[in-house]
Amino acid sequence: MNKTPALALAAVFALSAGAAMARDDMKPAKVETEKCYGVAKAGQNDCKAGAGTSCAGTSKADYQADAWKKVAKGTCTSIKTPNGTGSLTAPKA
Repeated sequence: MNKTPALALAAVFALSAGAAMARDDMKPAKVETEKCYGVAKAGQNDCKAGAGTSCAGTSKADYQADAWKKVAKGTCTSIKTPNGTGSLTAPKA
């Protein structure tokens, strides 16, 4: 009996299983984020930025204190702007 087709089929299954495992290993790690106030440029905030704005892209000024942007967790307070550093809390109204 000729075993070549069976061996070829087994090789195809082994290679496809290896390729599937390699793809799973290549998925990027999910990065945790947090809201960081005062770091967004005008029109680049992620959502509501206080009175007169509704949602993403509506901040009126660069580094507007009540506009937030999602950043990698743990990096907000190290982001430097002309107005100081980012803040994890919204300014008091």
